[in-house]
Amino acid sequence: MNLPFDTHAQLNALIQQEGSPESGTGSATEYTVDALARASGSTVRNVRAYQDRGLLPPPERRGRAGVYSDLHLSRMRLINNLLQRGYTLANIKEMISAWEQGADLSQLLGLEQAISSPWTNETPSHVSAQELAEMFSGDLSAENMRKALQLGLIESTRDGFLLKQPRLLNAGAELVRLGIPLGQLFDVLGPLRENVQHVAEDLVRLASRLIDRYGEQVPPTEDLPKLAHLVWRLRPIALVAVESEVQRAMEDAANKFLIERVSNVFGKAAQANNASPPEAQEQKNATESPEE
Repeated sequence: MNLPFDTHAQLNALIQQEGSPESGTGSATEYTVDALARASGSTVRNVRAYQDRGLLPPPERRGRAGVYSDLHLSRMRLINNLLQRGYTLANIKEMISAWEQGADLSQLLGLEQAISSPWTNETPSHVSAQELAEMFSGDLSAENMRKALQLGLIESTRDGFLLKQPRLLNAGAELVRLGIPLGQLFDVLGPLRENVQHVAEDLVRLASRLIDRYGEQVPPTEDLPKLAHLVWRLRPIALVAVESEVQRAMEDAANKFLIERVSNVFGKAAQANNASPPEAQEQKNATESPEE
């Protein structure tokens, strides 16, 4: 999930309207509780619940009526955006409390963005059924189609197929053209994916321990840029580590299997050349015998 642009926009609006946490400045626009609920796309019940939880500042009292401002509207929209992101009200209260105490909430959202942003810029591509069949040189049987769908490599659409991982599929198509059956490639991909998943989880678990040490508390403002940088750097570093290990493993496997088989082929060829049929051997012996 990507951090929506309007979350940052609402955050900036909130900061601009409230100023510093101590300023308490507001705007000239006024709302009743009903108008605030409508403007924020929420309900009166939610407005009151957020007030009770300390997420929303109390309104200005004018007699028996409560008057809300754009400050409250920005806060309501920010709460809604964070709820849509999957934060709980307790999480949101923690963040807002930290911001009110002088913390930089945008840095906290920057950490969240580093965690939740896509780790690949690969864009799925759409092909027709015929193009997909041609891509794999006619080796796309019904069983191979089932495997591709099960692995999530392709997705059926109304007028064709969506290639979810086009780079991987293009690599597979090249191997098929070189003679490796597609079904066998899919059989290798399943365990490969499981192994890579374990490695990814282990690497992320190492990084998450640095965040877990704060428990349920919001990390201090001075630590947030470092944590966000760690998450961003984890991406290329993990790729380097995996690529390096794959290259090492491929070299070992090639030495173990390919060289052994090639050597056997050359050895048998040499034996065949050295072994002569009986007639040829007799002729050779007769030729080499001295004349009497």
